[in-house]
Amino acid sequence: MKKKNNTIRISYYGILCIVLLFGIIIAKLIYVSYSKIVDGMDIQAFAGGRNSTKTNITASRGTIFSANGEALAKDVNSYTVVAYLDKGRTTDEKKPRHVVDKEYTANVLSEYLNMTPEAILNLLNWTGYQVELGPGGRDISEKQKKDIEALDLPGIGFIRGTKRYYPYGDFASYTVGYTKKIDGIIKGELGVEGYYNNELTGKNGSITYQQDAYGYQIADTPVITEDAENGLDIYLTIDSNIQMYLENAINDMSNNKEFEWVTVTVANAKTGAILGSANTPSFDPNKLNITNYNNPLVSYSYEPGSTMKIFSFMAAMEEGIYDGEKEFMSGSLMVGEDKVPDWNKYGWGMISYDTGFTFSSNVAAANLGLELGKSKLIEYYKKFGFGRKTGIELANEYPGLVNPNYDIEVANAAFGQGLIMTTPIQNIQALTTLANGGTMLRPYIVEKVIDPNTNEEVYRSNRTEIDQVVSKGTVDKMLELMYKTVNGEDNRATGKVYQTDSTVLIGKTGTAQIVSESGGYISSSYQNIRSFAGLFPYEDPQYIIYFSVKRLQATSSAIAKPIKSIVESIAKYKNLDQLVVEQDKSKIIKIKNYINKDVINSKEELERLGLEVVILGDGSRVIDQYPNKGSTVVKESKVFLLTNSTNIVLPSMKGWTSNEVGSYCNLVGINYNINGYGRVENQSVPAGTVVDSTTIIDFTLNRKDDRNEGDTSGEGENTSEPGEGT
Repeated sequence: MKKKNNTIRISYYGILCIVLLFGIIIAKLIYVSYSKIVDGMDIQAFAGGRNSTKTNITASRGTIFSANGEALAKDVNSYTVVAYLDKGRTTDEKKPRHVVDKEYTANVLSEYLNMTPEAILNLLNWTGYQVELGPGGRDISEKQKKDIEALDLPGIGFIRGTKRYYPYGDFASYTVGYTKKIDGIIKGELGVEGYYNNELTGKNGSITYQQDAYGYQIADTPVITEDAENGLDIYLTIDSNIQMYLENAINDMSNNKEFEWVTVTVANAKTGAILGSANTPSFDPNKLNITNYNNPLVSYSYEPGSTMKIFSFMAAMEEGIYDGEKEFMSGSLMVGEDKVPDWNKYGWGMISYDTGFTFSSNVAAANLGLELGKSKLIEYYKKFGFGRKTGIELANEYPGLVNPNYDIEVANAAFGQGLIMTTPIQNIQALTTLANGGTMLRPYIVEKVIDPNTNEEVYRSNRTEIDQVVSKGTVDKMLELMYKTVNGEDNRATGKVYQTDSTVLIGKTGTAQIVSESGGYISSSYQNIRSFAGLFPYEDPQYIIYFSVKRLQATSSAIAKPIKSIVESIAKYKNLDQLVVEQDKSKIIKIKNYINKDVINSKEELERLGLEVVILGDGSRVIDQYPNKGSTVVKESKVFLLTNSTNIVLPSMKGWTSNEVGSYCNLVGINYNINGYGRVENQSVPAGTVVDSTTIIDFTLNRKDDRNEGDTSGEGENTSEPGEGT
């Protein structure tokens, strides 16, 4: 029987399957073509996204300016050094585009990147297409880039970026703050950089467009641009000239004395604006060589010592229990089983309360504090702003502490020891009451905020009155006592050494013992925090100065010297010289810039203006000057011009003020010591001597500090006895 052939039937079924498959595919294509959503996906958006690219537009961080318009912090271009390691980059052996000699490259670059040759070579031996030469090769400057480019090293390239730059380096560093770059994003930390980080940061933009297979934009396709919004620009209240006076004064102190830290701040007494604040130790935010992350102005909280008598005495006056002529027995006071001693151990016998203030008697303050009582004393301290934050625009402000409980704690708190801790900015705030008839002002450090995208002013600071804390009568009496403390006839007053020549400074000294880790106070020499709270000029206070230093190993002149230098510099800069009758404008001269100009021509021009010119060196060009450009002085004032010469011949300085001596010595870079106050009577190095940085000169002024030099501030710090607290 013949078998049936099934070949044709099998072919027929195969063809049918193929036709059905193609039918399904065509149906799917038709569905996809006419449907927006396929399997839950927007197919058109998906297709467009596969060909689109998005490029970020980086927003610039806002610039921080001084009140003078100088940029203190700004964004600049930076570069990261990259080494290309893949030999495949090189197509012409005569022009290699990868690192050829790794050891040579490492040795040469080590001199430019602050990295060892071994560290760089280790990176160059990495397996990969390219490698960043970090950390030394990250965020380098334009100049460093050009210097490395000049080496013409094969395979070395650069990636462009942005970094934060501080043009003046270690200048108002704790006020300005610093930034860190984390995952490519610049973040502000400390100071204004930290407090206003969000406002300074800005918002990045972008460009989105369709690209072809080669990465180029496809013609006639839409481009979506979202502009970047640059960060806000912040203008501080810091006057760069006043800030420089502060920096120079404490740097000079640092070069000559030993201490743990020092901080000094100057504020506008009529508005509360901070005009300058300097600290040592400090740091350069470009190098970030920081050792202390607390801003001394707002984050140092310590027992203030006798500057607190300003406020406890005013509290007593306001409550009607103060009689300045009433006498008390000084020396010591028993409070229960505890003894409150005066700083000099023995006191001064029977003295009045007015005299008790000028002598800085702990017993006087303790008596008043106990008569006020715990509740009233705390109430007034809190009215003056102690125990709470001021709200100034700086990161990490501390509130301090006001918490005396027992009678002995109340007695101690009246002279700034015990369960009371304050910050420098709180003292500045409280002192504003003395310049405003008893009204306390809120301190601030930001003058205005500008939006650079629209050039509109989005914020401007104003004088802010907090409260009428005490009456004008109380203020007038305290100003009188502070005047006598510095300028009175009795040489036993603790502030005599702070007398200035060009304006009338008033103030109060303070000393607080340091608490030991085991409890109680450290009684050995120099274990204290010493301070000075002052205002000037006396007739109508325009400026507040607050100074404090920890563990200073020196006498009171070491504190008085920088304070007097600062006060007298500001007095000249702001034309506060009390010798100018009714501020005769014909006698006021604004100093020009003479740097890089001819010495003879500059001298002749200044002398024609009626100024006394002191030439430092025998060079032909001026390389530095004092007062600085923009400063105002009065006729017959001295102007110092430093020349391009190392041959500095010392003049006779007899009759010079301490400020003039300091200006000369600081320009030349020589060390000096001043004994007494007034005007120079003798100098240890005779006129005509060639001087240099190794020279040390002692100046004796014609009014001397008659107190015992064993007493370091008029308050007994350099003894084993308690200072102003127990």
